[in-house]
Amino acid sequence: MQHDTSLETLNYGDEARPLANDAELRYWLENMLWYHRYTLDEIATVIGMPPSRIQDTLVRLNIHADRRPHRHPTAPLTVLPYPGGRHPRIGFLDGAVNPQRETKISVFTPWDEKSYVVVDVPEAIFSNLGLTYLAHTHVPTLWTRQNIELPRLEWSRHRGGVLDIKRILPNGISFGARVEPTQSEVRMELWLKNGTKERLTDLRVQNCVMLRGAEGFNAQSNDNKILQSPFALCGSEDGLRWIVTAWERCGRAWANPPCPCLHSDPIFPECAPGKTVRLQGRLAFYEGSDIQSELKRLASTWSLLPLS
Repeated sequence: MQHDTSLETLNYGDEARPLANDAELRYWLENMLWYHRYTLDEIATVIGMPPSRIQDTLVRLNIHADRRPHRHPTAPLTVLPYPGGRHPRIGFLDGAVNPQRETKISVFTPWDEKSYVVVDVPEAIFSNLGLTYLAHTHVPTLWTRQNIELPRLEWSRHRGGVLDIKRILPNGISFGARVEPTQSEVRMELWLKNGTKERLTDLRVQNCVMLRGAEGFNAQSNDNKILQSPFALCGSEDGLRWIVTAWERCGRAWANPPCPCLHSDPIFPECAPGKTVRLQGRLAFYEGSDIQSELKRLASTWSLLPLS
């Protein structure tokens, strides 16, 4: 593997996350080398280890780029925590400085093991209190206004590719996500618990599907997209392959061409003190020429209730 400094990488600096033991080192090196196909420089920005030492570690742990296991067609879709170190957007980078990896997962396409989308779940949570959470640095949040830095987290990994995470905010609000891949789709759940003494309203969520890593789907345009709430989808140039996402209680389906990305953004129900509210979402891939019939099938299969 060549040491290549020509490719754009994020300079995470203090964002690098050193790994405590060989088991974690192996997991993340395989994640980055096998699946995300990172350069040594990109790996270095993630784990804070010099490229020469990374190369020695790959040899010591017997990790080789050409030994990536191939997904069987009947196996669940490949879903992994996104490692960071490579910006998941192509453009509008000033609108997402230092993206936090703990909300991001990579979902690999079934037709090309090199291609993936990065799902930010959630990218942002708004409430009547203001911008309650943001998964990168851009506009001020409740916490940046108070100079409060939220701790770093990691996805918990479980059998079958299931991932989950939980964050407790300084005011007692907690939220989390659960991601479960199946052979045909990725099932996602968001939950929020009101640990304050006041009722929470206007609980708008942004969930972002970033397309930079999906070959043939990453044009910075909306010409290849269909926005048909609750569905937001992106098609290949020939219109025979599609990436589809949807959430229940969708308040807005939209796309941002510079990124490029898809959004099916839901709204939590109002939440009384001590109560928990939940939202269900899906991500799927479709190969075929009749996308509207597929959307009808998914609408029936997924049963994602509209915003009432």
